[in-house]
Amino acid sequence: MSNQVRVRFAPSPTGPLHIGGVRTALFNYLFAKKHQGTFILRIEDTDQNRYVKGAEQYIINALNWCNIPFDEGPGKEGGFGPYRQSERQEIYVRYAEQLIASGHAYYAFDTAEDLDFHRKDHEEKGKTFIYNWHNREKLSNSLSLSKEAVEKKLARGESYVIRFKSPKDETLHLTDMIRGEMTIDTNILDDKVLFKSDGMPTYHLANIVDDHLMEITHVIRGEEWLPSLALHYQLYQAFGWEAPQFAHLPLILKPTGKGKLSKRDGDKLGFPVFPLEWKDPQTGDISRGYKEDGYFPEAMVNFMALLGWNPGTEQEIFSLNELVNAFELERVHKAGARFDPEKIKWFNHHYMQEQHDIELAESFKKQKSQLNSIDTAYIAFAVGLIKERATFISELWDLSHYFFEAPASYDEKAMKKAFKEGTKELLHQLISIIKTVEDFTVENLQTQIKGWITSNHISFGNVMMPLRLALVGALQGPDVFDIMFMIGKKETIKRIEHTFKVL
Repeated sequence: MSNQVRVRFAPSPTGPLHIGGVRTALFNYLFAKKHQGTFILRIEDTDQNRYVKGAEQYIINALNWCNIPFDEGPGKEGGFGPYRQSERQEIYVRYAEQLIASGHAYYAFDTAEDLDFHRKDHEEKGKTFIYNWHNREKLSNSLSLSKEAVEKKLARGESYVIRFKSPKDETLHLTDMIRGEMTIDTNILDDKVLFKSDGMPTYHLANIVDDHLMEITHVIRGEEWLPSLALHYQLYQAFGWEAPQFAHLPLILKPTGKGKLSKRDGDKLGFPVFPLEWKDPQTGDISRGYKEDGYFPEAMVNFMALLGWNPGTEQEIFSLNELVNAFELERVHKAGARFDPEKIKWFNHHYMQEQHDIELAESFKKQKSQLNSIDTAYIAFAVGLIKERATFISELWDLSHYFFEAPASYDEKAMKKAFKEGTKELLHQLISIIKTVEDFTVENLQTQIKGWITSNHISFGNVMMPLRLALVGALQGPDVFDIMFMIGKKETIKRIEHTFKVL
């Protein structure tokens, strides 16, 4: 086995990549980079019946969007390929035959009807049918049949599978980097199928062979694979290979904390469970993605890293480099991690503030055709004044529309609050003051207008509230002097005068 850390993320291309898969990929990436190792993408497409066109490219696009690209994989050959299991079929045949030759596996010719009969027979007797040491020599396989009978069946091309011969009366001592020491009684294990009747290996054989040949040092995968750990350890022993270290990540739970998070939960509660939008090639149904919903990849990665892992400090905001430096598998929890859709919004709000105003402005322009003719620098200045109130770029227009167009209507409650007897006269005087300001800057506007208010003993609210309403259409927004500076003297006066018609 390699001295260098080598880890792999091995999804099946059966649909879009769930965020649970994203977290598995992220933890593999962080562990690899922490130890100056290699992060490998392997596509486990042995189940051709469930293969979905476009799913592999979706997986690659999702990893790239999250800024956790793989070092080796499809299109990035590293000397250990092919990286698609469907292209490695001959390799698996060779190793399956090796297991049969060594007595660790056997041919099984039982038909689906035979197995169904045995299951029902056991159920009627209140038992559970398990294909293993206690009945395998009574069934149709190369352990119960003569060598000649087996050879005849193979020569006739009869359908068969290859099963692992699980040992009797042994105790396995297993180690998991997250869950610690475990013991398994082999008498309760069934003889798993390693090679299917369609000529393709099962996950169990293919992933063991590939992990060995690709010199994988650590297998970091989801908790759902924990029941397979005993078989995988036995396969390494059967081949005489050194096993990698295993770490099984906790489940990502529903927002209620009960049960595994599913797409149905996202649909019901209104949040995505996929990193990118996915269009089902068969039904045409579209599933929402975090990218298209306006989330920043930094927010998603930061949020996902803390689902099941704790840095041991109060720190919550991590750059990708900080995550690499802080990450330790030993600090991953055993218990499931509750998914909180509000928490990821909190992260997105933070990263919204971290974005450069000019970058936000460019994204903003792409969303709003009204901004196409407006200078990007002007939009960036406006964005900088209001982005602290925003969590998504899609919210910027409602927060800043008055920088780009005069209000078409006025908040009725605000009108009653701001416009009183004498307000119109005060606004006429205000226009006169504004006209005298030559250098139309925020500082000069503040000095002139606040000076006029103070020297005339006028209530600030009697001026500033109707002024804000005239400029914005509501009692919201940043400092009114910033708004006046942005829209300019002519537009400021025009908007104030327009309120006279409303009054």
